[in-house]
Amino acid sequence: MIDNSLQSPESSKAKTILKLLQGCNSLKKLRKIHAFVITNGLQHHPAISTKLLHFCAVSVSGSLPYAVLLFRHHILNPQTDDWNSIIRGFSQSPNPLKAIFYYNDMVLAADKNFDCRPDSYTFSFLLRASERTKAERKCREVHGSIIRRGYEADVVVCTNLVKSYCGNGLVETARKVFDEMPVKDLVSWNSMILCYSQAGFHHEALRTYDLMRNENVGVDGFTLVGLLSSCAHVGAQNIGVEMHRMACKREFLRNVFVGNALINMYAKCGNLDAARSVFDSMIKRDVLTWNSMVVGYGGHGLGKEAIEFFEKMLMAGFHPNSITFLGLLCGCNHQGLVEEGVEYFHRMTSKYNIKPGIKHYGCLVDLFGRAGKLEKALEVIKNCPSQHDPVLWRTLLSSCKIHKNVEMGEIAMRSLVQVGASNAGDCILLASIYQGVNNVDGVARMRKMIKSWGIRTTPGWSWIEVADQVHKFVVDDKSHPHTNEIYNKLREVIHVLSQLGYVEEGFWGTSTSSYHSEKLAIAFGIARTPEGTCLRIVKNLRVCGDCHSFTKFVSKAFNREIVVRDRVRFHHFKGGLCSCNDYW
Repeated sequence: MIDNSLQSPESSKAKTILKLLQGCNSLKKLRKIHAFVITNGLQHHPAISTKLLHFCAVSVSGSLPYAVLLFRHHILNPQTDDWNSIIRGFSQSPNPLKAIFYYNDMVLAADKNFDCRPDSYTFSFLLRASERTKAERKCREVHGSIIRRGYEADVVVCTNLVKSYCGNGLVETARKVFDEMPVKDLVSWNSMILCYSQAGFHHEALRTYDLMRNENVGVDGFTLVGLLSSCAHVGAQNIGVEMHRMACKREFLRNVFVGNALINMYAKCGNLDAARSVFDSMIKRDVLTWNSMVVGYGGHGLGKEAIEFFEKMLMAGFHPNSITFLGLLCGCNHQGLVEEGVEYFHRMTSKYNIKPGIKHYGCLVDLFGRAGKLEKALEVIKNCPSQHDPVLWRTLLSSCKIHKNVEMGEIAMRSLVQVGASNAGDCILLASIYQGVNNVDGVARMRKMIKSWGIRTTPGWSWIEVADQVHKFVVDDKSHPHTNEIYNKLREVIHVLSQLGYVEEGFWGTSTSSYHSEKLAIAFGIARTPEGTCLRIVKNLRVCGDCHSFTKFVSKAFNREIVVRDRVRFHHFKGGLCSCNDYW
C-alpha cells in the first residue's frame, strides 16, 4: 500500500528545498531559499528548519544572528541536532559564552523532551567554549555530566576535556583525564603535547613524546609542530634535529607550519645556518616564515642581516606585521643601528599603520639607552601611552648601568618604586651603577632596601641539552644526580681560568662561593661531552657580568663554542670573545 503523503505537493517541494540547501554555498542563496520556504508554508518543517539552522550557525558563509532568528521562530521543538548547531556556532564565534547559555537552556529543555538530550557532539562544542571563556567551573561541571551520561570512554569527548582543562590552567587535571582514557588516538597525544607546550611545560611535552613512541603511535605534522616548539624553548637542538629527519622522511616539510616550526627551533637554538637552510628549502612560505628569520637574526644581534631579510620579504610581496618590526628593532638595538631603528619605528605607523606595542617602545628605549642617548630614551618613555609600564623604566635602568649614569639610574629607580614594581634585580642594577663610580653609600642603601623591604630575587635557571636530554640547573643546585661530578669539574674549570686571569665576582663586587646556574650547566657540559662539542644553554634571566666573563674564559681555555640564550638576546662565545662585543 502506497503512503499518499509522500506523493503530496508539500512533500515534493520539501525534497526540492532540501536539495537546494545541500548545494547552498552563500547567505544570499540561503535567503532566497528561505523566502521560498516561507511562501510555501514549510518554515516549521523539521528537516528543512534544521538544515537552514545548521548552515547559518556553522558555515563560514552563514550568519549567527540569522541562526538565532531561525532557532527562536522556526524550530518549534528543537532536537539535539538543532541545539548542537547553535552551540557549535557560538563556541567558535567571538562570543563563545553564549554557547554555554544555550547549553544551560538545552539541559532545562531535556528534562521535558528526551529528544534534546546532550550527546558527544554537544559536550565537545561546549568544552571548546569553556576553554575559550576560561570557564573553569563549567568545565568541571561538564566533566561530571560526561561521567554520568557514560561518555568517559569517548575518545573525542575526553580529548576535548583535556584541552579545556589545559585552557583553564589545570594542566595536572588534564593529564589525569588523559592517563585515564581507555583509548588514545593520535589526536589525543597531540593535544596533550600541545597543551604542555602552550602551558610552558616543555620538558613534560618531550617526555610525553617518549611515552607516545613506546606506545608505537605514529606522528603527523601537528605532533612535530608541538614538539619543535618545546625544543625551541629549552634549546634542545639534538631532539629538534631528530624531528627534522622525521619530517624529511615522511615528507612533512611540504607543510608550511612544520617548516616554520623548524626555522624557529633552529634560530632559538642558536643555529641560524640551519634555520636559513630550512627557509631556502621551503616551497611555500607565509608571513610567519619570513618573521621567523627576521626575528632570528634580530635576536642574535645581526641587525643588518635582519634588515636585508626584511627587504627581501617586501620584494616577495609579503606585508609586514608588528612581529616583523619587533625583530627589526631588536636587531638594530643589539647592533647599535640607531638611525635605522628609529626609521623603522616610525615607518610602522606612517607606512604600514601598525600601532607600536610596549615591546616596540621598549626596543626604542633600549636602542637610545645603549647608544648613550639616555635623555632621548627618557623622552620616549614620557611620550609612550604606557609610560608607567615597569618594563620601560627597567630597560632605562639597564642602560644606565652600561654608561654608569647615576642620576638617570636614580630617576628610573624612583619611577619603578612609584608604580610599585621595583624588585631585587632593580636594586642590584642600581647598586652596580653605584659600584661603578665607587659610591659605597649607594651600594649600602640598595643592600639595606633589599633587606628592609623583604625583596626577593627572581630565581635563575639554565637548561643544557646533553645526550638528547635536557638538564635544568638553579643557583647552587644540589638536586642533580651527578652533583659531585659537576661541582668537582666546576672547581677544576675555575682553577684553570684563574691562572688565565679570571677573577670571580659576586653581587656587590666581592668574591663569592655561589655558583650560578649557567656555570653548573657549562661544567656539566664540559664533563659529559667530547672535546670541541658546542654547548648550548638557555637561561631565564639576563647574563650577569661575572658569568659573561666566566664563559668567555671557558671558550678560550677549553676551545669550546658556547651559545647562550638569555632573556634578552643570544651570546656566541668563541676564542675568548662574545658576539655581543660586551654590549648587552
